[in-house]
Amino acid sequence: MQGYKEWFNEFGEKQKAIVNKLIGKNFTQDEIIDYFDFESMCVNEVDFCVLYKDHKKCHDIKELNCYMCACDNFRFDENGIKNQGSYKIMSECNIGNGENFGAKNVVHQDCSSCSVPHHKSYVKKRFSYDWFEIMKDVDVTKD
Repeated sequence: MQGYKEWFNEFGEKQKAIVNKLIGKNFTQDEIIDYFDFESMCVNEVDFCVLYKDHKKCHDIKELNCYMCACDNFRFDENGIKNQGSYKIMSECNIGNGENFGAKNVVHQDCSSCSVPHHKSYVKKRFSYDWFEIMKDVDVTKD
């Protein structure tokens, strides 16, 4: 199973490749954000997300924007953020949204009920051409 860090780095590189391609075509910031709308991505970047080939959204919202995909409020530590009783907390939401799910004494953040990073207005507020810059606080893994 793919860990948080591996997914984080792979996704960031895929996102960077698309952004660089669009910059090379002289897209403006607004045009880049629009390009990352769900409907556009299903047509233009079907390999960007495993859900695109089935035209399935990760969140049930009318206008889903995929620029960030992950959320800058998400926090993860491959070794565990903290222990809570007999549970190791592997990830959490910095603003307290979503739910938790656990198995085998490990707890993960479930963001499926939260749509914060998928609204175009949120993306515009947080925008950077460098996804890793937006997400700089997400990986809290202690070395």
